[in-house]
Amino acid sequence: MRKLITAIAALLALSTVPSLAIDPPYQRQMERLAEIMGSLYFLQPLCQAGTQDWREQMSELIDLDEPDEDRRQRLAGAFNVGYTAYSRFHRACTPAAREALGRLLVEAERNARDIHTRFAE
Repeated sequence: MRKLITAIAALLALSTVPSLAIDPPYQRQMERLAEIMGSLYFLQPLCQAGTQDWREQMSELIDLDEPDEDRRQRLAGAFNVGYTAYSRFHRACTPAAREALGRLLVEAERNARDIHTRFAE
């Protein structure tokens, strides 16, 4: 009887644990894209006048993806990591900052195209 009660208690405990959503197969690529966009949000105004509002575009991308709250937080966190990483080392537009900006733009385009090609409906 004690074993049965223990088993039932264990099952009840498991049933009260919220189930975790399964990430889509492109989640890691989306997090990297978010990180890049955060970096661009910092670097582009530093080095060139641009019409891109990377923060607004990230917000739109997240809204279009319709993630659950956990994924939304991870994507926003990745964006902030990208922003913070470059804001720590760059105060002016240096040749290194310009080079990083160019490379990030290429990587963002490649990543976005890959996600779209492989996973868009």
